[in-house]
Amino acid sequence: MKYFAVFFFILLPIFVFAQEKENSATIQGIIKDDNSGLVLPAVNVINVNTVKGVITDEKGAFSLEAFANDTLHISLLGYKSIKVKVTNDWIKNKTTTIQLTQKAYALEEVVVRPYVLTGYLEIDAKLIPTRENYRYSISGLSEGYEAGEYSPSAFGRVLGSIFNPADMLYNFFGKKPKELRRLKEMKKDDTVKNLLASKFDRETISALLGVSKSEIAEILERCNYSEAFVKSANDLQIMDAINACYEEYKILKR
Repeated sequence: MKYFAVFFFILLPIFVFAQEKENSATIQGIIKDDNSGLVLPAVNVINVNTVKGVITDEKGAFSLEAFANDTLHISLLGYKSIKVKVTNDWIKNKTTTIQLTQKAYALEEVVVRPYVLTGYLEIDAKLIPTRENYRYSISGLSEGYEAGEYSPSAFGRVLGSIFNPADMLYNFFGKKPKELRRLKEMKKDDTVKNLLASKFDRETISALLGVSKSEIAEILERCNYSEAFVKSANDLQIMDAINACYEEYKILKR
C-alpha cells in the first residue's frame, strides 16, 4: 500500500500536466486595420496568463497556445492596444479575425526653456537641477540605466511600506503574488522581452500586472527609484525594477 501511494504521487504531476496540455489549444488569428481592411504585420500578441508571445507575419497571421478564458494583449505602434478573451468558439473554430484602430495624435505645443546662467558658479550650480539617481540594475542589457547608491532613506521607506497595511506597496505586493511571479517568466520569452525593451508607454506592463500606469509610477516611487528613471526607462527596465523591489519585499517579509 505504501509503494502504491508513492507511485500515485509520482504519477499525479504527470497526469495533471497531461490534462493541462490536453485542455490547451493552438489558436490562430489574422489582424487587420479596421479602416482599410489591410492585414497588419509585426503586431505583438501576448497571452497575459501564460506570458508567452508571438508577432504576426507579413500576412497579419499568428498562432499561439492558449486556454479558454485566457486574455491576449494585442499592440502595435500607432494603433490602440486591445485585450481579447479566448473563447471556446475560437478554440473550436481554430481561427478568427481581429481589427485594430489607428490612434489619433494631437500635436502639443513645445516650449523650450533654456537655463539662464549668470556666470557665477555658486549661483548657477543652484539653478541647474540635478538628478538624484540612487539605484542600479541591468536587465540583460549592455549597460546600466541608473547610477548611484541607495538613498539613505531607501531601506526605511520600503520597510515602512511593507509593514503598513494601508500602504499602496503593501497591498500591491501582498495581493498580487500570481501576477508578480510572472515577472521572471516574462524575460524567458524573447518576444515579450524584446517588446518590453522597445516600449516606453507602460501599456504591456499594466496589462500583465493588472495595475494602472499611475500605479506603476507610484510603486517605483515607493521603492525609491528616482523620478528621472521612472520617466525615461523603457518597459523592460521598469519591469526589472519592480521585480528587484519585489525580491526585497519577500526577504524583508520573512
